[in-house]
Amino acid sequence: MILIIDFGSQFNQLIARRVRECRVYCQIEPPTITCEQVKALNPEGIILSGGPSSIYEPRSPKIDPAILELGIPVLGICYGLQYMVHVLGGTVARSAKREYGFAEFTLKKDDGLFTGLSAQTTCWMSHGDAITKLPKGFQITGSTENTRIAAASDPRRKLFGLQFHPEVEHTPRGKKMIRNFLSDICGCRMSWNMTSFANQTIAEIRNRVGDKKVILGLSGGVDSSVAALLIHRAIGKNLTCIFVDNGLLRKDEAQKLKAVFKQNLDINIRFVKASGHFLKALKDVRDPERKRKIIGKIFMDVFDAEAKKIKNAEFLAQGTLYPDIIESQSAFGGPTSVIKSHHNVGGLPKKMKLKLVEPLKFLFKDEVRKLGKTLGLPEEMNWRQPFPGPGLAIRIIGAVTPKRLKILREVDDLLMAEIKAAGYYKKLWQSFAVLLPLKSVGVMGDKRTYENIVAIRAVTSKDAMTADWARLPHKLLNRISNRIINEVDGVNRVVYDISSKPPGTIEWE
Repeated sequence: MILIIDFGSQFNQLIARRVRECRVYCQIEPPTITCEQVKALNPEGIILSGGPSSIYEPRSPKIDPAILELGIPVLGICYGLQYMVHVLGGTVARSAKREYGFAEFTLKKDDGLFTGLSAQTTCWMSHGDAITKLPKGFQITGSTENTRIAAASDPRRKLFGLQFHPEVEHTPRGKKMIRNFLSDICGCRMSWNMTSFANQTIAEIRNRVGDKKVILGLSGGVDSSVAALLIHRAIGKNLTCIFVDNGLLRKDEAQKLKAVFKQNLDINIRFVKASGHFLKALKDVRDPERKRKIIGKIFMDVFDAEAKKIKNAEFLAQGTLYPDIIESQSAFGGPTSVIKSHHNVGGLPKKMKLKLVEPLKFLFKDEVRKLGKTLGLPEEMNWRQPFPGPGLAIRIIGAVTPKRLKILREVDDLLMAEIKAAGYYKKLWQSFAVLLPLKSVGVMGDKRTYENIVAIRAVTSKDAMTADWARLPHKLLNRISNRIINEVDGVNRVVYDISSKPPGTIEWE
């Protein structure tokens, strides 16, 4: 296991991904982790992430310096290296010339990080401070034209550092550097996979829950379905899943999911119809965060009422993933900025008096799909595209009404049919329609129309932390547009969203 200490870098999730891609398990913890807690985790290595702070800022993140004296190999990245240098007696100062973007890295000395690499390679820099003096025992191992100390290490104390970011794709040989750290320096076996994760997690759930009962809100998405299957393997019939039909689902989705669940999963499932509660509360609500909060509160009220019918329930399970946590709050205590609230993140109402079980919270979406395949989840469920908890409410910009829901459902149904027929469903991270709060003039049957505008969004991504708009064939886009305008009453214009993430998000709200 590798411990990643979060100093607030926007690339933290990429560090974790690169480690996982090397088949080594990693865990992310805040800088407040104590030396004793690190000892208890017993990691083979520690990675100190980058971060937006300057080492001299009063509130810049710090760790217990004793962690650096444990004899565990440490790799400091950007701010992580600067912190290590600063706390061990070196000097970090504001750079006369900041360095952002590509740089040519020249290897000065191989300390084990650069085994198998050429003397020069491209790297990605992002820093305004520079190391001007190294602590005793450290050596310079690499430089760029602008940064004399671009890499440094003290091999005797197993301390290594890079001023650039090896985790990003813009550092082509960065993954090799991370692999060298994991295998050659830390001695990791690189044997972690979804089978070992499943076995370990099932044992942990069984040990924690015992003979008590667990409730899980099942949405039909891959996250909650995999979580349900994993927990069911651990405690069997002591798991009860609750599916709440909030009236904000896709066309015929509740009926389809019910059939799939009953056919494929031998799990206790309760289906609750509650669309009236949600639509009444959402009347005239236009602000997206208010929508999310209202939907979340009513869901918990409905869920709580149903949960009370289950005797001896002590735990609530959720299919929370790592990106959910990253986007909703500081990454496990690190200074990461909030982008939007997430329905799976934020704790439980006190009145529920349930303990939380989140067996997938350290996994990325692609890893969840691998886990689902390992557990035998049916392919149609395992490859279901992400669908937001608030449902179509956040794909209707503006007020949510039965009429607007009907229009969007019909549009969405046609879009999904065409995407699947063209063989693009599995190639895309998400594909969906958004109903805009605008109308436009059109001509249909030689008559003037003034109808709704629909935006189509299709993106490719690995983990939803970044995404790019999908270059769908023009013939496919043409067919989608023609079918929507001709077959859905109330729509006379279709537009295609070509925004990437960042700066946009995948969902519009």
